[in-house]
Amino acid sequence: MAESMVALNHSKTFRSQILTFNRSSSTPWASITFKARTFPLPSIRASVMLPREGQQPPPSLADALRYSPRKNEILDAISTNSLCNCLSETNLHLTVPALKSKTRGKVRDIYDDGDYLVLVTTDRQSAFDRILASIPFKGQVLNETSLWWFERTKHIVNNAVVSAPDKNVTIARKCSVFPVEFVARGFVTGSTDTSLWTVYNKGVRNYCGNVLPDGMVKNQKLPENILTPTTKAADHDVPVTPDEIIEMGLMTQADYEEVSEKALSLFEYGQQVALEHGLILVDTKYEFGKANDGSIMLIDEVHTPDSSRYWIADSYAERFQNGLEPENIDKEFLRLWFKSHCNPYEDEVLPDAPEDLVCELAWRYIFLYESITKSKFELLLSQEPIHDRISRNVASALSSLK
Repeated sequence: MAESMVALNHSKTFRSQILTFNRSSSTPWASITFKARTFPLPSIRASVMLPREGQQPPPSLADALRYSPRKNEILDAISTNSLCNCLSETNLHLTVPALKSKTRGKVRDIYDDGDYLVLVTTDRQSAFDRILASIPFKGQVLNETSLWWFERTKHIVNNAVVSAPDKNVTIARKCSVFPVEFVARGFVTGSTDTSLWTVYNKGVRNYCGNVLPDGMVKNQKLPENILTPTTKAADHDVPVTPDEIIEMGLMTQADYEEVSEKALSLFEYGQQVALEHGLILVDTKYEFGKANDGSIMLIDEVHTPDSSRYWIADSYAERFQNGLEPENIDKEFLRLWFKSHCNPYEDEVLPDAPEDLVCELAWRYIFLYESITKSKFELLLSQEPIHDRISRNVASALSSLK
């Protein structure tokens, strides 16, 4: 079986070469050069296996996203069983005696039992610093995606996970949480007020301590990955520079340097894994805390479609060259729908998200989970209310930890 290597060269012009060779030889026998551009494109390398003669080539990731039989299976299950059984709110402090308090985040409900924190990932869909809709299976996808990444990033940083007693629940160690979110970015893109493209397009060239070059266009790869930290404000995130973080006493210099290094290492590793699965990890956010022994821990979520932006790798270069938006597998299309139908920052009442968009987003979250983990997502279609199931599983887990 032959191997195909696609290389995008980071230079002043755009060239995409498709080099095909046998494993026993490194000499390419085919080369295609596309029309030059006047600005740099990303250096992205992806390796794929070519089918043997007579075999049908596997569908592209974009085709699988649109036309896979798995999509029909998922959409049927959602429309039949799950649109009205979303986990939009939890009240475990009323159903699990060990839980004494509740903190409601944008997506997660957090409970304290004295020794541990119980993090319940709901189906709430957040953007523009408010809730837009409830997406079937979303909480399960986010929780299981994070658990998958937590397990695979232990070589970079420890995490707070103790156990996962339910598909929507993680029990975590307590720690002192840094009041800063570390947003890692590899591209100039986005549609929200704090997105890198929005501020760049307004003329900002020094953002969160990063000096950005002139002449960049939307969806272009940055010369190198950067961090754009924000403070964890109650109702919205506020961009902040490293110097301001230290001056405001949010972190010590030593902690900031250590966490920044770990955040960039996590992002680079995430990009590597994503690309091996045909995806570009465009940007993401991380949250960290400090354990009782002073060690840094990764908390909250990791590389989920809620906290991250993913593009399909094999179509990125051509679409970028032609001025088209990248094919994405995240919530950006829902953001864009709301921006085109209302002012999501100022309108007191937002329109309901169309059912077909809600179902499509649920499918995309599941598709991303299956693409990254290479495992089949388990559709929990029990008639038991989700809240009852979670209450039972959490009570049992906390009892076993005593």
